[in-house]
Amino acid sequence: MHFDQQNPLDIVLNDLFDHYSRNVKDVSRITDELLDRGVISTQQDIVNDHIAFRTLGVDHLGIASFEKIFLAYGYKREDAYHFEGKKLDAYWYSPPEEGYPRIFVSELIVTALSEAAQQIISQYTAKITTDPLNALDLNDGKQVAAFLQHPLWELPTSADYKQLLQESEYAAWVIYNRYYLNHYTISIHELKQGYNTLEEFNAFLESIGIKLNSAGGKIKTSDDGLLRQSSTISALYEASFADGVKLEIAGSYVEFAERGVLPKYKDLPESEIKAKHRRDGFEVNNADRIFESTYTDQIKGAGKQ
Repeated sequence: MHFDQQNPLDIVLNDLFDHYSRNVKDVSRITDELLDRGVISTQQDIVNDHIAFRTLGVDHLGIASFEKIFLAYGYKREDAYHFEGKKLDAYWYSPPEEGYPRIFVSELIVTALSEAAQQIISQYTAKITTDPLNALDLNDGKQVAAFLQHPLWELPTSADYKQLLQESEYAAWVIYNRYYLNHYTISIHELKQGYNTLEEFNAFLESIGIKLNSAGGKIKTSDDGLLRQSSTISALYEASFADGVKLEIAGSYVEFAERGVLPKYKDLPESEIKAKHRRDGFEVNNADRIFESTYTDQIKGAGKQ
């Protein structure tokens, strides 16, 4: 997971993961158990398939702003995705070289929300009158890393948060968590036998008490059958709001991806199979359900699984 501190991208990814892993307890629970079972020798043995961020589609923010960070580091924008029911757009970005994770960035289509919801979001974001990325030196990894942990707008009130939650759980998550890393993803097919399929890995997760997102089934499968994904349920954490109220809200979670070998490479010996031989990109139907890892019905229903 950790890269050498030799360039801005390494610094940014290391810092993101350090903050995320300290706050998402399932990361250490899973890693420690894999170490104890000898599935991996160190944390660095885990291959990170992708990391994901959520943004708001308002002036000076959203994907058009956020993507500047990773485009500057050699990432390439790939396919666009649209999520009608959740009112989201997204892109994924391929890494500059093998060994770095893909990036997935989504954006809430704020104008598709009710007038009341738009007004709530506007009262927090309207003070941002220029693209904050334009003020950053993207060659300074520490500056960019600090930016990603820095709140761009004021802490919301509990009333505003709860009102957004009723209409868009995505909107509520972003208004409180801002640019916090939404999830990172373990490449299951890179693990040793016995753990390198989602059926096996999900059984392992549940055996250690990890709750899985069941929306659309615990394993979400692309139409071509070559991209299979699962995810944990976001744990609740106590959040303090601007009006002094404390609420338990959804944080971040962990995802798991199994990428199958493309048909034209199916006869390659297993020892010769590289990342380039496997299914790339993402799938709308899979991602649509993965988003629900932070949704109330999944979190409340987790105890019933």
